[in-house]
Amino acid sequence: MTVLARPWRRLTPTGRIVVPLLALFLLLGLLGFLGLVTGIIPGLVNLLLALAGANPGIVRFVVAATAILLISIPIAFINIYAEMKVIALMNSRLGPNRVGPWGTLQSVFHGLKVLAKEDFTPTGADRSAFTIAPIVVFLTVVLSFLVIPFAPGLFGADLNVGLLYFFAVGGLSVVGLLMAGWSSFNKYSLLGGLRSAAQMVSYEIPLTLSVVGLVMLAGTMSLNGIVEAQGGHFWNWYVFQQPLGFAIFFIAAAAEANRTPFDLTEADSEIVAGFVTEYSGMRFGFFFFAEYVTLFVMSALTAVLFLGGWHAPVDIHALAAFLGLTVPALSIDPGQLGVGLLLLLTLGPIVGTLVLAVPVALWRTDWSIWRSLLVGFILLNVVVGGLVSIFAYAAFEVVAGVFWFMAKTFTLVFVFVWMRATLPRVRVDQLMAFAWKWLLPAALLNIFVTAIAIVVLG
Repeated sequence: MTVLARPWRRLTPTGRIVVPLLALFLLLGLLGFLGLVTGIIPGLVNLLLALAGANPGIVRFVVAATAILLISIPIAFINIYAEMKVIALMNSRLGPNRVGPWGTLQSVFHGLKVLAKEDFTPTGADRSAFTIAPIVVFLTVVLSFLVIPFAPGLFGADLNVGLLYFFAVGGLSVVGLLMAGWSSFNKYSLLGGLRSAAQMVSYEIPLTLSVVGLVMLAGTMSLNGIVEAQGGHFWNWYVFQQPLGFAIFFIAAAAEANRTPFDLTEADSEIVAGFVTEYSGMRFGFFFFAEYVTLFVMSALTAVLFLGGWHAPVDIHALAAFLGLTVPALSIDPGQLGVGLLLLLTLGPIVGTLVLAVPVALWRTDWSIWRSLLVGFILLNVVVGGLVSIFAYAAFEVVAGVFWFMAKTFTLVFVFVWMRATLPRVRVDQLMAFAWKWLLPAALLNIFVTAIAIVVLG
């Protein structure tokens, strides 16, 4: 033991990270070599491929769940950065501008800061419920992703009751909030948990009822079916056929996502920090990551239900047919270029960088040649990336669908952030009265008016 301890103590902190990693890589390499030699790894690969071929539904679910887990945290970081930057600009401030280019890594370091803090459990707390509560809240948001269609064919699961599934899974977050408030052994946390449950249950009713008229028009609860029913031009979107339903849904969605002016679940001026008063470290971070992912999910659902989902505002093919024109299909076969493809890949970056670096060097004569070349290389990447993106948008329906879906979703995210920078927080009695006295009757009125319109107009 002493033989190993002495060299270990002499290592630098960097060495204590690098040496175990090297040992791990060597061990994995040795195991991989033995597996290949003995035939174990090829056998396992063939077994997995056979299982995947026999169960495509399970494979699709696993891939979708993995992708959703991987994109949920970056989405939270993007929303946090956007909120800090947008609110700063609205308040005539600079906002984040130190960590990363234009402050883009500020939210990432916020996450690392939360991860590095002590994970503390208060004395008297119910440890199991206290630990599980943030997991429950976060997973309910992540599971809601499964039925969101990002583009044609790009979704986790196309359920014929996808909208019902979304509301059912989203409602489970109330359980996590109550668990957090009750298990913390703190009166402020308990009050915050009860207030959160009351708010979310109250606003789930008008939120659900606001889409009943939309479901009657679409004839399905499948989110893919609802998006397809809004195909064509923008006047087919349900926001124009269900304006009252859209207004109710948007207000209730703001309350469900705990956004201003309905952010009473952590009203720090009244109940310290609500149900998260006793939380710290990554368990605290899970709650607020869930809140910012919920912001994206509710914006995405609004885009799917009322703004046409992945459809562009104008159907180019229908417009061209109306004008008597034909939209050419783009198809490029790189193999037809032959040796030209090899020359393009090898000489293209060099020539492109030089061509773009020359005007930069003429414009900024005080710069060195290397700096001009670096700027030329960056400009080349921007130009090539733009051209590839334009080609992909025109050639692939999925790319165009993702573009319009994300454009609509992040526009709604911007509106939510704008509301936070503009509106004051309401009182809790005003919050509850607005849900039961105004939104609920308006949602019922929307259902009856839609039903009468369907019967009368066919």
